[in-house]
Amino acid sequence: MSSGILALLSFLPIISVAVFLVMLRWPASRAMPIAYVVAVILAYYIWQVPIRQVLAASINGLIVAGTLIYIIFGAILLLNTLQKSGAIQTIRQGFSDITPDRRIQVIIIAWLFGSFIEGSAGFGTPAAVAVPLMVGLGFPAMAAVVAGMIIQSTPVSFGAMGTPILVGINTGLSADPNMLAYAAERGFAEWDLFLEFIATKVALIHALAGTFIPLLVASIMTRFFGKHRSFADGFKIWKFALFAAISMTIPYLFVATFFGPEFPSMFGGLIGLAIVVTAAKSGFLMPSPDEIWDFDSKSNWEDEWTGNLQSETNVSETHRSISLLRAWAPYLFVAGLLVLTRLPVLNLETFLRGSNPFITWSWPQILGSDISASFQPLWSPGTIFVIVSLITILLHGLKTSEYKSAFHSSLKTLVPASTALVFTVPMVQVFINSSGGTAGYEQMPIALAEGVANLAGSAWPFFSTFIGGLGAFVAGSNTVSNMMFSLFQFGVGERILVDPTWIVALQAVGGASGNIICVHNVVAASAVAGLVGKEGAVIRKTLLPFCYYALMTGAIGYGIVNLNNGVLNAGFIVVGIIVAIMAYYIIKYNRRTVP
Repeated sequence: MSSGILALLSFLPIISVAVFLVMLRWPASRAMPIAYVVAVILAYYIWQVPIRQVLAASINGLIVAGTLIYIIFGAILLLNTLQKSGAIQTIRQGFSDITPDRRIQVIIIAWLFGSFIEGSAGFGTPAAVAVPLMVGLGFPAMAAVVAGMIIQSTPVSFGAMGTPILVGINTGLSADPNMLAYAAERGFAEWDLFLEFIATKVALIHALAGTFIPLLVASIMTRFFGKHRSFADGFKIWKFALFAAISMTIPYLFVATFFGPEFPSMFGGLIGLAIVVTAAKSGFLMPSPDEIWDFDSKSNWEDEWTGNLQSETNVSETHRSISLLRAWAPYLFVAGLLVLTRLPVLNLETFLRGSNPFITWSWPQILGSDISASFQPLWSPGTIFVIVSLITILLHGLKTSEYKSAFHSSLKTLVPASTALVFTVPMVQVFINSSGGTAGYEQMPIALAEGVANLAGSAWPFFSTFIGGLGAFVAGSNTVSNMMFSLFQFGVGERILVDPTWIVALQAVGGASGNIICVHNVVAASAVAGLVGKEGAVIRKTLLPFCYYALMTGAIGYGIVNLNNGVLNAGFIVVGIIVAIMAYYIIKYNRRTVP
């Protein structure tokens, strides 16, 4: 079978998601079972994968879905606990003391705090922390989810202490024994130094493209959830948005260059948070009192904006007085425990993810296949959320009845989300584990990428980020996308006679951008906000930021690898056009008065 036909067939599960979830606006609980069936039919009948392997992949998907559901439950439980204690009211007032402007709040919480959490834990944890916090502060649930998804771009390549680089790219490239020799030829006697070399390129591309992410977060929010439904309201804070962007990306790039891939997102988010909050408190680049932006009255919100979590918890049932420090303490505990458990110097991972059957629950070689599943409950962010919720009982003086109420409300919110994840993650696992069939074809993601590469030719850098994003879209992970495609991207780079390490860097950046529209991340984030059945609406709103990020980074990469043709090559021309468009709208919207 030709590579073109294989690529088209491989694309069918993704097309089914686009048609049913995004275009026809079906809830994920209805759309994803169809996508799963399509993937199974292709794997069994076309790729001729043994039914045992298809079932093993599906079982592994169910186990992964269970781990996600556990994290979601912990995040919802912590929010509900803070609602019961009155802490959310205090946190809301704390933000109002900085500014009641929701555009500023979303940048501080989603972009800066979210980047820090991404650097600490990764794997969707920012959504589990930042999204319910924004819901608790009075954001529409869908606005919180959309914002939480958009920022899962720039910080993601260095999430979970650099896992997408240190595990994803490392595993992907080291599958070829010749890569060590290549690294040595480039002057890197140690493999880790070669990974750091690639990581610096990844950080540079991210830092350039990430400049506009806070502005996009604010403008997308005002366009879809504002009273005037206008991008203009978001673009009016362009100075603050760009300031917040570089406050994170400059330290981020510095750390990646001089300290390696473990800490760029964590330190970038933390340093940026300190700079921006301090500046905001002093009034630097802040909107004037008559320009404060807020959501319209809740009575005018569209029905799809709110979810079960919001309707149940938007008003605290207690008048308990809590200081700002005590109110924030649970989130500080979460951040602190995530950092402590993942710091290499402490080496707690050895214990928390050990081989002891009480610590690691594993199912090796499921049904006799080469697919294995495992779960380390002590390592899961879900356990940290639950532990901190219990600490909050003592810290905030909750009654047992209040905590029981929060617990039961969390379970009630969780149940509707489970159906979607139960089909979403198994579909992903069948799609990824489709190699080894008697037909002899590469796994579906690689077959799809091969087809695109054959068509793209020397223009591949423009497409490389979209392929990386596609990998994350279906797999739900930049790390997995890098594992699948890094060696393939390296090979394409060699084929088109450019520096292949830049193409691998574009893979990592594209894989990060795919998290913006990743189906199971959207399902999980929506579940955390109690927003179930509107996943397609979320993806429709995040498609523009994804296209911006993948196109901008691909253009930057094309421009860099073709510098020998001059600065005015196609890549840098596209970058210039994108920047000019952004500048045009900044000027346009800041001259215009919204009625």
